[in-house]
Amino acid sequence: MNPIKRSRIVAYVRVSTEDQAREGISLEAQREKARQYCQLYDLDLVAVEVDAGASGKTTDRYGLRSALAMLEAGEADGLLVVKLDRLTRSVKDLAMLLETYFASGQWDLLSVSENIDTTTAAGRLVLNVLVSVGQWEREIIGERTSEAMAHLISKGVKVGRPGLGWEYAEETDHDGHRIIRKDRSEAATVRMILRLRKQGLPLRAIADQLEAKGRKTKRGGRWQSETVRKVLIRHQGAA
Repeated sequence: MNPIKRSRIVAYVRVSTEDQAREGISLEAQREKARQYCQLYDLDLVAVEVDAGASGKTTDRYGLRSALAMLEAGEADGLLVVKLDRLTRSVKDLAMLLETYFASGQWDLLSVSENIDTTTAAGRLVLNVLVSVGQWEREIIGERTSEAMAHLISKGVKVGRPGLGWEYAEETDHDGHRIIRKDRSEAATVRMILRLRKQGLPLRAIADQLEAKGRKTKRGGRWQSETVRKVLIRHQGAA
């Protein structure tokens, strides 16, 4: 008799930029959890595909494409993720993945955290419910954030990142909001932009002069025509 074939599993791990410093979601932590899961259930972990700094809002990711290609090439029998949101944050994308790869039962989808088994109709239903609830929670948080921002703006509170020429101080006002104060170095850059524009220089020429003088944008990047235009709109209402 032939020995029973152990399932060959490709693990997929992902972090988005904002996730990288969050405890428990690091790439190394995900790799270790995948290894332990396969060891516990006697599965062969044949590969670990990685997407570092990739958003879960799209499935067009190199690591995910590589993992799915292994299924199609017969190099793996199932795909393992540590948590479902590492695979996708979209109900639409989940439906596509299920229909294309896992609905037929040809390949398995496994999740360490959610204990998902897509080999059954019930398992696929649970998977869809979990993703739907997750998307609903994110939409609710987004709505609450928008309402809170609108309330602050109606009270005259400046929100968001301060524009060029301004910075947040460590001090707060009586409502607990951080005070915005003038940044002298950035303010000098703003004055230079306004002066050059008044002299009739085009946006590209202003950007070139800012670069030549070693002036930095608000985020420390290089000056472009569009960056100059935004500063002019903010400070004089026209570019």
